Amino acid sequence: MTTEDPPSPEILYPTWQHEYQAAVLELDRKKLAERVAASETAIFNRLQVISQSSDHQAERQAIEDALAALRVLKRENLGFPDWGKK
Repeated sequence: MTTEDPPSPEILYPTWQHEYQAAVLELDRKKLAERVAASETAIFNRLQVISQSSDHQAERQAIEDALAALRVLKRENLGFPDWGKK
């Protein structure tokens, strides 16, 4: 019986998704903060590029989802506060 690795998610937006995936897959807590910061920077840079265009709606949704996941990583793995709680 052979085991295969599950397929990795398709990279539709390589300008920022490579950094994002590196952050999501990072297990070393010390490296995680750096990976999250690099991912957020890549996303910010991409948002700057697409900001003047009405296209890219699917990418904007993917970015919104990625940023939500990064917030969870920061809160649960890096001890960032949960600003949504009152």
